[in-house]
Amino acid sequence: MKGEYDKLIEEAINAREFAYVPYSNFKVGAAVLMEDGSIYSGCNIENASFGATNCAERTAIFKAISEGKKEIKALAEIGDIETYTMPCGICRQVISEFISEDIDVILIKNKNDFVIKKFSEIFPLSFSKKDLNK
Repeated sequence: MKGEYDKLIEEAINAREFAYVPYSNFKVGAAVLMEDGSIYSGCNIENASFGATNCAERTAIFKAISEGKKEIKALAEIGDIETYTMPCGICRQVISEFISEDIDVILIKNKNDFVIKKFSEIFPLSFSKKDLNK
């Protein structure tokens, strides 16, 4: 399965370098693979008003959505290179809005050290638009 996500992993690692983190110094990069095979990347962008900070995952997702892509097929992310960085709760909720099946979430330390989790493992019993349409 590694070969399947090589480009996605590379894009997440590259995006991390653009992180704007003057307050936490905690760089995060993310990349999303969309239904048509396109990849969008993003980094975290901090703000002195902490509520205005945007996570890497949401940056990547919002870039894709703003260009007409609506369904995530996989997501990769890298933060601390000593341990695996998980999406925060808000990002997990945003991810759940744009998936129609259980997707792979690739948690990266470096291009050769990563784990793949199912989204349902990291966000069990999620609330999404599917719940509103019952």
